[in-house]
Amino acid sequence: MTPLAEILAARIAATGPITVADYMAECLLHPVHGYYTTQPPFGKDGDFTTAPEISQMFGELVGLALGQTWLDQGAPATAVLAEVGPGRGTLMQDILRVLAKLPGASALRPHLVEASPRLRDEQARRVPDALWVDSVAELPNGPLFLVANEFFDALPVRQFVRAPNGWSERMVGLTEGSLAFGLSQAAPITALEHRLDNTKMGDIVETCAPAQRIVQEMAARVTRYGGAALLIDYGGWHSLGDTLQAVKTHAPDNPLAHPGEADLTAHVDFEPLAGVVAEAGAVAAPLTTQGVFLERLGITARAQALARAMPPAQLENHIAAHRRLTHPEEMGNLFKVLGITPQGTAPIAGTVP
Repeated sequence: MTPLAEILAARIAATGPITVADYMAECLLHPVHGYYTTQPPFGKDGDFTTAPEISQMFGELVGLALGQTWLDQGAPATAVLAEVGPGRGTLMQDILRVLAKLPGASALRPHLVEASPRLRDEQARRVPDALWVDSVAELPNGPLFLVANEFFDALPVRQFVRAPNGWSERMVGLTEGSLAFGLSQAAPITALEHRLDNTKMGDIVETCAPAQRIVQEMAARVTRYGGAALLIDYGGWHSLGDTLQAVKTHAPDNPLAHPGEADLTAHVDFEPLAGVVAEAGAVAAPLTTQGVFLERLGITARAQALARAMPPAQLENHIAAHRRLTHPEEMGNLFKVLGITPQGTAPIAGTVP
């Protein structure tokens, strides 16, 4: 057992099974043994590689989309540029390089929403002028131009299994002293009544209340002050099925095998997030795939321009990076993009044809 597995087993033995959401939160955020506390998650030395680490083109085009939206809304000088879950700071570094070419945009000081002191130190090496806050709610008031790339997939989800008389919640308990999945007693759940007509016995539906609260805060700020938010993550529309997964050293892992030592994520259900956006008075663009989003922004032309000056060895990696970001069988279709803008303004470039 990992140290965290022993702690969780003792807790469960004393007080009973815990929800999948509680398990995810402990595995990722435990102050001593949590994954983000102890592990280097990003890049070849970590457990996974995000789009900004694959190629500079990703961050450049995201910067282009946000910069165009900033121009479309009158280039407000007091705007807040922000990233939620900024990883090592690579994405913001690339965004700033693009924005520096727009007159006036270089005045937008980056704000990074990051609670981890260790990751803040890593981000400071790439974005030395950044300001840090712990949550979206702590960002300064004003027009907000925000990106969240592979952030929402790490938020804890609850899992519910359709039963004849309602829903059973999937729990983490103990079997012969080891962590194991089980089910709570079935009961009606008001928040899932709308899923009774489109599920069958045994189907799993995942919910993520933290994601909805954060998107509500983003959308409310965009509605009140202007700006835009760009959410990029893997997932889909209308949650159905078990999407909880663990990754350790770039390979799939049993989610219960190495608590605190493997990354845990779940697919993002963008449907309820779009609903929250509408409730806050903002507009959610139609959900699009990452590949289509990047092609609309001109990634192929950018790739060709960069390729002209590359030696053969670097060119091979460059072509592979373009494919990985855009091809339907790689990140192109799995990852989705949701753009959020105020009513009556142009959508974010790339989110619509």
